[in-house]
Amino acid sequence: MKRLTLYVALVTALTLTACQSSKVKITGRFVGNDTRQIYLEQVSPLAQTLVDSATLDKDGVYEFRLKGVARTPSLYNIVYDSERIPLLLSGGDRLTVGAVGSAIRNYTVTGSEESELLRAFYQAYAAGARQLDRIATQLTSSTLTEARHRELIQQYTDEYYRIRREQLRFIIEHKNSLAAVYALYQRLPGDTHLFNGDSDVVYYRTVAEAIEKRYPESPYLPPLLSEIARMDARISLTSQITEAGYPDLELPDIYGRKIRLSSLEGKVILLDFWSAEAGNSNTLNAELKEIYSRYADAPTPLEVYQVSLDTSKPIWINAVQEQQLPWVSVSDLRGRASSVVGLYNVQKLPANFLIDKEGTIVAKDIYGKSLDEKLELLTK
Repeated sequence: MKRLTLYVALVTALTLTACQSSKVKITGRFVGNDTRQIYLEQVSPLAQTLVDSATLDKDGVYEFRLKGVARTPSLYNIVYDSERIPLLLSGGDRLTVGAVGSAIRNYTVTGSEESELLRAFYQAYAAGARQLDRIATQLTSSTLTEARHRELIQQYTDEYYRIRREQLRFIIEHKNSLAAVYALYQRLPGDTHLFNGDSDVVYYRTVAEAIEKRYPESPYLPPLLSEIARMDARISLTSQITEAGYPDLELPDIYGRKIRLSSLEGKVILLDFWSAEAGNSNTLNAELKEIYSRYADAPTPLEVYQVSLDTSKPIWINAVQEQQLPWVSVSDLRGRASSVVGLYNVQKLPANFLIDKEGTIVAKDIYGKSLDEKLELLTK
């Protein structure tokens, strides 16, 4: 009996696996102009790649057949008559995509839930963008009366905010779809943000959490999470600057005691980023120790708050002790993944920031004679 049960389970599993095809078929018909060539391109987070092309027959009929398409939907574009029709394809899809006249304005798609949802957003968004273009063109007329100019400005403003409201509504209502990811990154002319800068993170996070549950393997999830991390870091930076005049830090020293950067207020502070694992720390710290000894007892004393971007606690502690570093040495032992990297936009090591006694960052990446001359002025 157990053998029979195992056999049935195995056959069922194999049958399900066979049903999960990695093939995609796209057919359809485009009519209304003389363009005979049609293309299909794949859109990854990093690039657009042409994957297939076809020639429309005399009736405008075409066909694409793809192999090895992932089960998690990926973004593709049909390119026809210099217009791009976005599709979200997954293995096993059988789509029909076609249009009469303008591809963007009139195209229809069936056979893919994600692609149909994407069409609903994209056509409405594109129509709104075209309306903004028409109004903007009218505004360039040299014969406009002042009253007509005000009227057009109001029309543009009303349409602009209508499009934005609809975009945000779509994103929230369809947060667990990849069509919502697509909508997150669409921008109207002149816009750099979705709606309100880094506070837009609430929309990105809402979509990311839903996508992570539904499509955990999606290639579009890591870039989305990275964007959220950047927004969070910028928000944190802004909030901390308003409190301390510079991004405040609180990290543990080699004994585990947490020390705040702002606890050194009233002194000249050299915020120094380094790594004991880098191999050049001995030389750099020896030079810094000479400078430190000269200004530690100045009228406005110098203090060094040195942040290690290491991941090995023994290596870091040994370096601090062996080199007898006399200043504040701290680390969260997360290396380049540490939040301090984003807060101070540390791109390379070593790196430093010089903060005067009022809490203003007055120099960055300053060493040797330049540092010495600056400290001579600041510590008086």
